[in-house]
Amino acid sequence: MNHAGKPGKTGSLMAVEVALARLLEMADASPIKARERLPLAQVQGRVLADDLISTLDLPPWPNSAMDGYALRVADWTGEPLVVSQKIFAGTAPQPLEPGTCARIFTGAPVPDGADCVEMQENADPQADQRIVFTQPLSPGQNIRPRGQETTVGELVLPAGTRLGPIEQGLAASLGRAELEVIRRVRVAVLSTGDELVEPGTTLGPGQIYNSNRMLLCSWLQRMGCEVIDAGILVDDLAVTRARLGELKDVDLILSTGGVSVGEADFLGIALREEGELTLWKLAIKPGKPLTFGHFRGVPVIGLPGNPASTLVTFAMLARPYLLRRQGVQNVEPLKFAVPAGFDWLKAGNRREYLRGRLENGRAIIYKNQSSSVLRSAAWADGLVEVLEDRTLVAGENVMFIPLSEVLN
Repeated sequence: MNHAGKPGKTGSLMAVEVALARLLEMADASPIKARERLPLAQVQGRVLADDLISTLDLPPWPNSAMDGYALRVADWTGEPLVVSQKIFAGTAPQPLEPGTCARIFTGAPVPDGADCVEMQENADPQADQRIVFTQPLSPGQNIRPRGQETTVGELVLPAGTRLGPIEQGLAASLGRAELEVIRRVRVAVLSTGDELVEPGTTLGPGQIYNSNRMLLCSWLQRMGCEVIDAGILVDDLAVTRARLGELKDVDLILSTGGVSVGEADFLGIALREEGELTLWKLAIKPGKPLTFGHFRGVPVIGLPGNPASTLVTFAMLARPYLLRRQGVQNVEPLKFAVPAGFDWLKAGNRREYLRGRLENGRAIIYKNQSSSVLRSAAWADGLVEVLEDRTLVAGENVMFIPLSEVLN
């Protein structure tokens, strides 16, 4: 099989990497700088505005990694040692009396004079309560040193980090009750076309329900964005201008539906008359047409209207753009190689993102990969990436992007 496909070999179409690089350049040119200070419990999903620098050593003192006994290795000659004190976590120990050991519990401070903790499983209490150790001992054993995790002045989390439960816990361990975060990015979502109606209404001739609005609004909320639902744009130039003019206080207008050179594409007409419009034909499937432009200074991204196309282009292009606007540097999703559980015998000139899932360690794909079939993504747990000009047979490696990587 010809499986030597290379990224970027797309003919007259724009490679995915090129389109992404251009979007990220434009995002870098208009970063969101406004910030707010929030309680630590409220920063889930937000982006850190300033470097998080440690103001203390963590742990602030040597502590025990085990339940056991603290002692000085040089004091152990094979004779039983007297237990001179008991040390619990949260208490301040006395210096260790020479020639003794201390009963100690996990997380408790190691007393001055001790250089070893032996686990209780290797200790043999005698009838007189003295302790015999049954295994060789070494200095530093089972002791977490001061500053093992962080030291004063150390960079713990860089600005631009998206904050989740782990980052919140780490900030809490440093005593931070509040953090400075970038304000939420404000995104207006609109759909275009007279054929669209909202769920709950009766379909008329030639009409379909607007699934993209629900898909994108819900997705953006999961990303932590402030979402303005701009509804459906009917095919009317005056209405289009008026609706766009109402969206002057947003960071991005995100539209779905064909913005092209057609005489009925009123969104495109409005952008050309009162802003700018660039149409890109991308080497991506599903989702070939993509629009980037401005309306009265507000950035606009136009995604293709078919639901699977909307999903793929938002995941691979619009989502990274929005993250970068907030200062996130690592915006591309994790992907990894897995054996294909299918044959791909016809090479295409576009990079394909097939809706698939992992079964028995192999990637399998949904039977219908049409760009109109959103059900394929509900069945899937990831996107299977097949490069341009590539064929493959089952067992050869493909790249797999978990949907969990892009849905948050």
